Amino acid sequence: MALLRRPLLLLLLIVTHQFLQFRIAFGSVNEEGQKQEEFYEELLLKPLPDRKLLTHFHFQSSAPPSTSNGRHRHLFPKAISQLVLKFQVKEMELSFTQGRWNYESWGGFDPIPSSNAKPPGVELWAVFDAPQHLIDALWKNLTHTLSGLFCASINFLESSTAYSAPEWSFPPASGKLRYGTLPREAVCTENLTPWLKLLPCRDKAGISMLLDRPSIYRGFYHSQRLHLTSTGSGSEGMDPGIILEQTLTVVLQPDSQRASLAHASEKHIQPSWSLSSIFGKQISGRCVLAETSNVYFLLDRGLVAELEHIHKENEKSEENVLISEKFWNNPSFELSAKPDRIFIEESSLLSKNASVLYKFEIEKYGESEPFDLGLFWKTPVVWLCQQAPLHANRFLMGSGNERGAIAISLKSTQSSEGFMGSNSNDERCELRVDVFQVVPWYVKVYFHSLQVFVDQQPKAVSDIIEKIHVSPSKDKVSPGVMELVLTLPCSVSSAVLTIEFDKGFLHIDEYPPDANQGFDIPSAIVSFPDFHARMVFLENDSLNKSPLLSKFQEKSPVMSYTEVLLVPLTTPDFSMPYNVITITCTVFALYFGSLLNALRRRVAEEERFLKDKAAKKMDRIPLLLSKLSAKLRGRHLEGPQAPPASSSFINSKSVLKVILIAGFAMYWQYYFS
Repeated sequence: MALLRRPLLLLLLIVTHQFLQFRIAFGSVNEEGQKQEEFYEELLLKPLPDRKLLTHFHFQSSAPPSTSNGRHRHLFPKAISQLVLKFQVKEMELSFTQGRWNYESWGGFDPIPSSNAKPPGVELWAVFDAPQHLIDALWKNLTHTLSGLFCASINFLESSTAYSAPEWSFPPASGKLRYGTLPREAVCTENLTPWLKLLPCRDKAGISMLLDRPSIYRGFYHSQRLHLTSTGSGSEGMDPGIILEQTLTVVLQPDSQRASLAHASEKHIQPSWSLSSIFGKQISGRCVLAETSNVYFLLDRGLVAELEHIHKENEKSEENVLISEKFWNNPSFELSAKPDRIFIEESSLLSKNASVLYKFEIEKYGESEPFDLGLFWKTPVVWLCQQAPLHANRFLMGSGNERGAIAISLKSTQSSEGFMGSNSNDERCELRVDVFQVVPWYVKVYFHSLQVFVDQQPKAVSDIIEKIHVSPSKDKVSPGVMELVLTLPCSVSSAVLTIEFDKGFLHIDEYPPDANQGFDIPSAIVSFPDFHARMVFLENDSLNKSPLLSKFQEKSPVMSYTEVLLVPLTTPDFSMPYNVITITCTVFALYFGSLLNALRRRVAEEERFLKDKAAKKMDRIPLLLSKLSAKLRGRHLEGPQAPPASSSFINSKSVLKVILIAGFAMYWQYYFS
C-alpha cells in the first residue's frame, strides 16, 4: 500500500504544480470567466528613407479594479500599483530619451512620432485625482519615488523652479496637471534595467529578448517611455483599474555588406537587414504570460506609392504586388518569412497612398525554429515620410551676457494644402497652432516684446494670436510659462515668433558643476489640434486584440518638440576662491613657521655646538702650541663657556607674542565662521 501511495502523491503534486502555473500565468478568473490581468507584447519594424530602421517595442499590462489595495498582483507590477494608490495618480507619462527625432527625414504625421518622439533627457507629467492644495506635495513625493525606482535624477523636479502647471496648451491639460523636464539627464542601462523589470518575462523570453544593450545605445535615437492610466473602479472599497503601457523606440543603422557589394554603384539602395544582424539575437518563442506576441512590418504611404510606381513601370501591371500571393518575393524587396496576415489602411479605399502592414505571429516559433525576420532590397527606392503641416525650429538671437531673444520658426511642409483640400487657398481657411513654452526663472522674458512675422512680414499680435496665457517667472520660486494659440492662413509658407529676455545672475551655490557649458531651456511643444495622427485599418477581429494597432487608430493631435536651447550666463571665476585660499594659507604657513622657529631656537646651545665641532677638527700641534703659549703667559686655556641658565627658557616677551597670535587666530576663526 505504501508503494501505491507514493505514485499517487507524486501525481497529485504534479497536477497541483501545473494548476498553480496556469493560475499565475493567466491570472485569477472571476465568476463570469473573464481574465483579470492581461499582458501583450508587440514589435513594429519600419524602414526609413535615410537608410535607417525604426524599431518600436510595445508592451501593455492591464489590471482590473480589485480589493487587494495594491498588495497582490499576478502579472501587473506591484510597484506601479502601489504608486498609483499612494499618490492618487490618474494619468502619468515618463520618458528617457537620448538624441532628437529627425522630423524632416523620419516624418511627423504618423502615430509613432506624435506619441513616442520625446525631447532629450527626462520628461515627466502627471494628472492627479486629488484636491488642488495637495497636488504639489503629491508631485514632490512622486518624483522621489520615480527617482529611486528608475535610478535617475528625477528628484530634481521636486523644486518649484523645475516644474509648471499648463492650463490648456498641453494635450492632457487640466488644473491638476504638473509638467517638468530635465534636458541634461543622461540615459544609460541603469534606467533600462528597472524598466525591463516591470515586464512579466523581463528580457529572458519573448520579444524583449531582442533588447541588447549595445545595439540599443549605439542607435541614432532611442526613447523609453512609460505611460499609465488609472480607470475608475465604480464602487467604494475597490482599487482603480490600471493600464500600463511601456514603449521603446529605437532608430538604428543596419550594417549590410551584401547590399553595398551588390549595388555598389547605386546611391539610394536601402540596406538589407535581419533581426539577428541588428540585435545579435533571434526570437525563440513568445513570453508564456503574454496573451498575444506579434511582430509587424510596416510600409508607410510614401514607400507604398513608390513601390507601386516602380512595379507599374517594370511589369506594366495594375496588380498590387504588396498584397498579392507573391508579396514575399516581388521585384522591389524580399522577406525572409511569410506573414500570417496583411492589413491595408482604410484610406486605400479612397486613395492609392495607403500603408501596408504585415503581421507575424510568434506563437508558431520556438527554440528549434527561432523567428528571424529579414528584408532584402532588390532595387533602389527613394521616398519621403509624411510631414506635419509646419516644421518647427527654435534658436537664439543676440550676443553678449546681458540680453538676447528666443525665436520659434514655423515653415510649411506643403502638407497643409493636401489636408485642407481645395479650401487651402480660401481666405477664410485657417490653420491652428498651439505653442507651449517653459523658460527657467534666470531667463527673464519680457512678454510684451512678443513679435509675429508671417511670410517675412510683421503682423499685429492680435491678428495672429487668438489666445494667450502667460505666467511670469519668480526669482528662485517658479519658471515662466507661455501658452499661445496661433491662427495662421492655410497658405502660409513661414511664420516666426520672437520674444526678448534678459539673463539673470545666480548665487555661486546655484551654479552646476559644468556652469561654463551653459544653461538649458527645455524644448517647446508645437501641436496642431485640427490634425490627428491615426492609421485606421480594415475591420478585423484581430485588431481588437492588438493594443498597438488599437493605439494607432486613436485620434491623437499631431505634436512635435523643438530643440533644446543652450544659454550662456555670466559665470564667475571659480578659480579665484581657490587662489585666495592658497595664497592665504601660504602666508600664514610662512608667518607661523618663522615665528615658531624663532621661539624654539636656542642660540647659545648652537654656538657651543659649533665651537665643539670646530675644536674637534683642530690638529694636535696647534692645540699643544696654544697650551704652551698659555703656560708661558701664566694663564689657563679657556674651554667653551656654558650657556646661561636663562637661555633654556622662553622669556616673557616671547610668551606674550604667542598669546597675542593665538588670540588673533581665535578671533579670525570666530568672525569668518
